[in-house]
Amino acid sequence: MTNSLLIKSIPYEEFDYQTLLDSVHGYAQPRMKISGMLAKGDIVRVKKGLYILGESLRRRPFCRELLANLIYGPSYVSLEYALHYHGLTPERVETLTSVTCGRSRTFDSPVGTFSYRMIPMEAFRTGMDQVELDDGRSFLIAIPEKALADRIVADRGAGITTQKELHEYLLADIRIDPANLRGLDPTRLMEIAQHYRSRRVKLLADLVRRQR
Repeated sequence: MTNSLLIKSIPYEEFDYQTLLDSVHGYAQPRMKISGMLAKGDIVRVKKGLYILGESLRRRPFCRELLANLIYGPSYVSLEYALHYHGLTPERVETLTSVTCGRSRTFDSPVGTFSYRMIPMEAFRTGMDQVELDDGRSFLIAIPEKALADRIVADRGAGITTQKELHEYLLADIRIDPANLRGLDPTRLMEIAQHYRSRRVKLLADLVRRQR
């Protein structure tokens, strides 16, 4: 079996160990074949049990956001990465940041760093969206309001107690464009504040309402 035939049995660029094992079942020594593919870079192990096709065999770009969901869960993309994804902040973010209701973790992989921040279950359950990919699969990401709420709750050292302090922090530290701030939904922010039981997110909801 050639690599091109083998790859036809792996439908997506991101796949698990069982899919990989099924694709090499015709070989006399399947695990030896897998070791050889890893050594040649035909496939890349992102973490134990999760792989992507190497550059030489890749048919399309792999999806980092989908990988973030798969590496550690339950989780969804949020915080700095989601803020940039939604166009709220200008800087490109290298670490793919997510929130989880499990323990906070960080994974260094051949395709980048993936970090997961624990938030309360009640807060985790609200403010996520499903983004459909062209191939029919999807990944979970925080809506803009939730990504910002997660970010300001995470920054415990900011010492924000007033709307003025929060406004300055959003513009100077997070570097949110004032127009993007006005575009947020204060009703959604207030709902997120209630789930978080966060005075700081309530301040954010009130601030956005006043900006509109």
